[in-house]
Amino acid sequence: MFWVLLLLLAWAFAGTACTRLCLAAVHSAAADTDVTTADRGHDLTLYEAAFLSGGPARVADVTMVSMARQRRLLLAHTGWATVVDPRGRDEIEQSVIGAIGPDGQSRIAPVRARAAGAEAVRRLADRLVGAGLAVPDGAGATVGAAVRQVRAAAAAVAVLGVTALLLPVQTGTPRLLVGLWFALPLALSLSCLAIARFEVHPYSRWASPAGQRLLGALTRRPAGDERSFLTSVAVRGIRAIGEPELRAAFTHRDQPWRE
Repeated sequence: MFWVLLLLLAWAFAGTACTRLCLAAVHSAAADTDVTTADRGHDLTLYEAAFLSGGPARVADVTMVSMARQRRLLLAHTGWATVVDPRGRDEIEQSVIGAIGPDGQSRIAPVRARAAGAEAVRRLADRLVGAGLAVPDGAGATVGAAVRQVRAAAAAVAVLGVTALLLPVQTGTPRLLVGLWFALPLALSLSCLAIARFEVHPYSRWASPAGQRLLGALTRRPAGDERSFLTSVAVRGIRAIGEPELRAAFTHRDQPWRE
């Protein structure tokens, strides 16, 4: 009867994960009700769109890309950043220049990490949280995190079920019946994922439902100019960069940095 213990463990994984997902969805809906006017009359800046899409690291990325496009920062395909114009036009750019250091040259990976943790980015995050557009740091279970837990639970249930079927059955219980018992928690997990996909997708680690609506409106604007290009980088990340050498500057991994 060892398979019964595995079944109880499978139900524990599935039940806990699905409960967490339901609570996260309810909390998200309640928070969205409280800030129904948060997205009215608010036009996202480039930095705000980057933060809501990819967090602090995305803000650093889009800032470096913007400066590189203006020839104020040189991003080499070998993964190095060189300051051309040391005068930052705003506090985010100043944070990037400061992260490069007094020598005016540094590898991109540490610059990205330092700029993402700068005080200017934290203030940006606080403003977005205050406006109801971003998820507060340490706010507990978000829908995205809960969905990932349900996926992990579904995988765990499948593994436990296969393990139970491979165990020798000494009580005469048909293996088909054992498999059906494990199919129940698996069906629960998959059903929760399907409902979440239909009701609360997309799942965002950074943007609140109000923030996601603004991002959706932003991506529907006509493209073709420099602003649209930078907006696509802010929303989609470096994969939106069409210039091979510029994209290679961020993806170069031959010499990983160490502090």
